[in-house]
Amino acid sequence: MDKQPKTLIIIPAYNEGDNLLQVIENIQQCCPQWDYLVVNDGSTDHTEDLCARHNICAVHLPINLGIGGAVQTGYRYAFKNHYDIAVQIDGDGQHDVAFLGDMLRPLIRQEADIIIGSRFISKEGFQSSPLRRAGIRFLSRLIQLCTGIRIYDVTSGFRAVNQKFIRLYAEQYPTDYPEPEAIIAAVMHRGRIKEVPVIMRQRESGSSSIHGFNSAYYMIKVSLSILICRITFGIRR
Repeated sequence: MDKQPKTLIIIPAYNEGDNLLQVIENIQQCCPQWDYLVVNDGSTDHTEDLCARHNICAVHLPINLGIGGAVQTGYRYAFKNHYDIAVQIDGDGQHDVAFLGDMLRPLIRQEADIIIGSRFISKEGFQSSPLRRAGIRFLSRLIQLCTGIRIYDVTSGFRAVNQKFIRLYAEQYPTDYPEPEAIIAAVMHRGRIKEVPVIMRQRESGSSSIHGFNSAYYMIKVSLSILICRITFGIRR
């Protein structure tokens, strides 16, 4: 690309009203040249009112679709509006858009199709809990076993993709806990994946959807999905 790529930042948000304004202000300060879209995933807090009061560009889903449905909504918007690059960041403030210059550079140079912002390369900033890190390492090894590709931060929601994968993810995107499954889908479609070191923050308010019983469900569900995707891919080949 000789010209500056048309870029959309997708922000899925469910009950992130206490964090969202700071996320938007960070975008406006660090990368005002890029567009953003908040996908309000049927929030029951003041997210919709906040977006209206502060003139935040947003789509308000009438029901909660889950993170996969919210992210796919953003990709559909990006596809229909002919964006060159789409970026995912969480609505909880953990992802610092100051790192987007480093993340987008390999896409602009056409050295990769998908960029994952990884907290486990430089190992600075918030590293998550020991139990969750162990789960991430397990999924990383499982994906490597199934694909031959090692991705260290497989659950990172800080990502950027080119037009090819905007189109793909607009058509089909994993539900529930989609980040590891989206990696498998990318490999199935011969996507070039690159990790770029970033520093993540700890969320200041609210809570993650993955805790307690959900943690066990997450590991079982994602592990089975990865294996099924690998089997399906093997059959297609």
